[in-house]
Amino acid sequence: MPPKRKQVVNAEPTSTKRFKFTLDHVELPQLSTDGAVLVMGAGDVGQLGLGPDVLEKSRPALVNLNEQIVDIYAGGMHTVCLTKEGTVLTFGCNDEGALGRVTDGKEDAEFTAGPVDLPGKVIQVTAGDSHTAVLLEDGRVFTWGTFRDSHGNMGMSERGNERAPFEIITNQKIVKIASGADHIVFLNNFGEVWTCGCGEQGQLGRVTKRSSDRKAGRTGTVSNHNILKFLTPAPINLKPSLRLHFDNIWAGVYCTFAKVANRDDIYVFGLNNFHQIGLDVLQAEYIPKKSKDFSKYKWAQITGGQHHTLGLTTEGKVYAIGRKEYGRLGLGANSEDAITLTQVEGLKEEKIVNIACGSSTSFAVSSSGSLYGWGMGSNGQLGLGDDDDCFEPIQIKSKQLTDRKVMRVSSGGQHTVILGFSENNNKNGEIKTNDEDK
Repeated sequence: MPPKRKQVVNAEPTSTKRFKFTLDHVELPQLSTDGAVLVMGAGDVGQLGLGPDVLEKSRPALVNLNEQIVDIYAGGMHTVCLTKEGTVLTFGCNDEGALGRVTDGKEDAEFTAGPVDLPGKVIQVTAGDSHTAVLLEDGRVFTWGTFRDSHGNMGMSERGNERAPFEIITNQKIVKIASGADHIVFLNNFGEVWTCGCGEQGQLGRVTKRSSDRKAGRTGTVSNHNILKFLTPAPINLKPSLRLHFDNIWAGVYCTFAKVANRDDIYVFGLNNFHQIGLDVLQAEYIPKKSKDFSKYKWAQITGGQHHTLGLTTEGKVYAIGRKEYGRLGLGANSEDAITLTQVEGLKEEKIVNIACGSSTSFAVSSSGSLYGWGMGSNGQLGLGDDDDCFEPIQIKSKQLTDRKVMRVSSGGQHTVILGFSENNNKNGEIKTNDEDK
């Protein structure tokens, strides 16, 4: 029998352990300046917060609030406001719990702002068609409402709809959130992207096309296991060999964008039927894929409607891609669908600091505080005094904006919310009459 070979032990073993990536800073909306909340568009379910007698506004109207507001977000048919103290106010449709507070039996409770009971200070708010999500300063995320897919109501947890805030993701420190119509995206402090909600258009980035239907299977029925696969947050599907970490996230109505840490690379997944996520093939992308078009630029913000996307570069320039109908791209009445990112010429001379997309609308805020809008105007959501569509950016002017510098804008299904600054902000004595809004 040959002698056994002695095991050679390295004097200085080489460790294969990788150091954990950590995010030091993530850009969130600045919350140091409080402003007035102005609204326009449809208000039939209370999403304007102007009371039950106001069903539509075609010009920006001031919401009567006593609190100091530092951020706003428009859901499908509801509105979310963040106060300087880190509390949340909501108003609008509460049929599926999107307001996060009890409104049954309370007269006009959905038509006026009311507070949501939360266990800490909020630093970011987002909303979708029928849900609201908030990020607390300690990294916890609370949500309420529901997700929907082609089969109807999905619920938000195994209990179904959540009508009060509940912690949706645990054992994670989240540094930023983003909401699509029916999905939520989470970025944790290790640069990982997690998702939950509807995955039918690929917006979760972790389920295949075949398994994206919650009724997929032999029986064609929904099981608890099937539902929880979508409702429970989980990491997106990435090849481990890529060793990717991310430092920013954004969401469109049916899609998601994630920026690779310390690089300009943008990974995308979701609906792409009009090239709105910057891929060549006109089909939904279910697994994260690098978009060469989006990776050409340095983005400060990306936002998307149903079939179009806007991008804001760090230099303040706005680009559009996707479907042309109703003028949502802002590229002119004779433009075609944009199959690659195209600069919005009407804003070329402005430095833009904030952008927003509604379902078929687009908005931009300049560094001087001017607000521009374009796209579908059927419910007055462009704030131009009529219901005409607009094919190029046009400055939105009204008496309510005369002495106010716009800081931020957000657009939902058929309404738009503005945060504007003035010395008087929400003071009751400064509220102009309805006649002056016209």
